[in-house]
Formats: sequence, C-alpha cells, structure tokens
Amino acid sequence: MEDGDDRSPGNNNADAITLRVLSAIEEDSRATQRGISQELGIALGLTNAYLKRCVRKGFIKVSQVPANRYAYYLTPRGFAEKSRLTAEYLSISFNFFRSAREQCAEQLATCARNRWTRVALAGCSDLAEITTLCARDETSVNIVGIVDTGSADQERVESFAGLPVVKRLTDLAKVHAVIVTDTKNAQQVYDQLTRSIPPERVLTARLLNVSRTQSRPDDD
Repeated sequence: MEDGDDRSPGNNNADAITLRVLSAIEEDSRATQRGISQELGIALGLTNAYLKRCVRKGFIKVSQVPANRYAYYLTPRGFAEKSRLTAEYLSISFNFFRSAREQCAEQLATCARNRWTRVALAGCSDLAEITTLCARDETSVNIVGIVDTGSADQERVESFAGLPVVKRLTDLAKVHAVIVTDTKNAQQVYDQLTRSIPPERVLTARLLNVSRTQSRPDDD
C-alpha cells in the first residue's frame, strides 16, 4: 500500500477499513491485532497491514506492554483523520440515500404506469429498505417479497424490512416485475433474472451500473 494521498473516489473501501480500525483503537487501546481482526471481520494479515499503514502515517502510536503485547493509541493526527473519514462517510451515505430514493421512486412509478401491481425485490440490502419506504407513497404497487440473492454460506433470514424472504422468485405468487436491490452482485442477479423473465420487467437503479445489453453465455 502506498503512503500517498488516499482521498480518491476509488479508495472508499480502504477508507472504510481505516475508519473502522481507528474507531476500534479509540474504543479500546488494549485491543490486540487478533481482537481487531475479529471485530472488523477481516483477515489478520489485512488488519496487520492497516495497523502498520496507520503507524507510518502517524495516525496511531504503538507501545509495548507486559506479556509481549502491544497497546495502540490514536495520535492527534489520528483523531483528526477519524473525524475527516466519519464526515466523508456520512456525506457519501446521505448522497447515496438521496439518489437511491429518487431512483427507487422512478422505478415504482414505472411499475404503476405499466400496471405491474405485484413487484418483488431481488436482494436484501439498504437499497431494498429504501425501496420499501418509497413504496408507501406509490399505493398502486405492492411489494410482495424479497428474493434472497446471498451466497449459500451466508445466514438465511425469513423476513427483511417487514417482507418475507424467499429462495426463488417462483416461491412468490404472480409477480409482475422485479426490482434488483442487490448492491454487491447486481449484474449477476440481473443476468440470472433475465434468463427466466422478460428484461423489461427487471428494473435496475442507475446507481447499480448494471449493463442491460450484456450478452449471456449461451448467446456466445
């Protein structure tokens, strides 16, 4: 990892991990690398790399304590960086919510114009929750459930945002259209859905950057 300016738009994930590392240290200076790794849900090696990076940048200091352990402390520069990253995260979150709400409302209006009154969502996410909020204003459209698009090793849930969660779209009776709300694998979910239902009935928010013209493997 480089020690230069990390404020480019493409570095959001690195900034998010850095913020979580700094927050964990602020909450508990006695936390170990393994403890931070477990709390953040990232690999021990990655945690070590971020800690070393924060030390190089002057965000944290390390002191050796008895029993060959290390204590981590935020420096004034570290507190300032944590404040900056927090403000940046809140700004991104607000902008995401505003854009998502506008685009979800547009999708529901499309469903209403086409008289697609029974709509399913594909993916449990923040976008799914925002869509359900928007649906309260579009009373002619009823969201009937959410298709679980998570991987097989992820914990399954029976409901999300007050809606039933099912494994397959066919588990929901008479669905007129589907709105993709999976924010991690949107393209894959869209491609899978359009193999069984008309593409015009699979709606995708612009913020997901889904290509609606991508060729399918059996078309090659």
